[in-house]
Amino acid sequence: MAEREYVYPPVIRAMKVAFRALDLKVEVRGADRIPRSGGAVLASNHISYLDFIFAGAAALPARRRVRFMAKKEVFDNRISGPLMRGMRHIPVDREAGLSSYRQALECLKSGEIVGVFGEATISRSFMIKDLKNGAVRMAQAADVPLIPVVLWGTQRMWTKGRPKKLLQRHVPITVLVGEPMYPKKGQNSAELSAELHKRLSALLDEAQSTYPDKPAGPADSWWLPAHLGGTAPTLEEAAELDARDKAEKAESAEKAENAAKAEDPSKSEDAAKAENAVKAEKPQKDKDAKPATAAASTPAAPATTAPAPATATPAASAAPATTETGGDQEPDAEPADAPDPDKAPATATAAATGTAAEDSAENPAENG
Repeated sequence: MAEREYVYPPVIRAMKVAFRALDLKVEVRGADRIPRSGGAVLASNHISYLDFIFAGAAALPARRRVRFMAKKEVFDNRISGPLMRGMRHIPVDREAGLSSYRQALECLKSGEIVGVFGEATISRSFMIKDLKNGAVRMAQAADVPLIPVVLWGTQRMWTKGRPKKLLQRHVPITVLVGEPMYPKKGQNSAELSAELHKRLSALLDEAQSTYPDKPAGPADSWWLPAHLGGTAPTLEEAAELDARDKAEKAESAEKAENAAKAEDPSKSEDAAKAENAVKAEKPQKDKDAKPATAAASTPAAPATTAPAPATATPAASAAPATTETGGDQEPDAEPADAPDPDKAPATATAAATGTAAEDSAENPAENG
């Protein structure tokens, strides 16, 4: 018997009320492709902080609820955290990605739909970026269909680098559900991810070409991609912006770490002592690991005992003992975006679907 849910149903009702109040023109096409039972991976494009709401709407006609993979910071937020946990979404911790991946597989195998944003972060170009292989890998491992979904229009309400307009009225939102894919174990995950990218791109072209609204003027053309005459950055320009953001975040994190060390020098001293202790232990371990055959190869010292009587049988020389030692080997880990539970170490970094997002927690609605 399915466990009763107390959070997801009222959230869905509140969402429908908000749609009506704002007169959002939400159009879902292809909803009949969402299975009414059994597990499935729903792979969506990512152009807005609100995408999980509208991607989840694709499953409502089938009376299904989607468990989205979202970065851990969303669950740590005091407002969004209780809701995310109550709706049984899946937290993705980049320091323990394998745990998230296994949780997603458990959901799939128990008949749930798991939502993944394969691009990991919002696409500033509003085109399909390179995909992580997590969605494909999960569908293969759980033997469930992989369903491409494309959203268009959500970026007008709240996206990266733009002020949010959550109370904007009469915005058309398009949700397209594509034909399911059926990845099988043993198939090349890179080729399957390329096929998923191709299908998402085709759906996005359809959504853009049939969208019922146009920019109000040049200043409003920011939400259109460059190839359609908009002022959004190209894929290449967006990649440069993402790289710059990543570098700035790394620099900020380093500054914060240095500031913390300056405030409490004892912590850095303790860390240095621990590091030196590890270095001191390593030479001894290497010495202990030397093969015993090295000692055996040293010429034996001449015997100082008196010779045995002529009738005595010469003692047989013992064979030198050999000890097999292996060098340091790299763990056979899979890519971080989709760790393999049979191979990856427990500390593997995330993201199963791609869903280990690079963005900070300042935008709590963003997935991975």
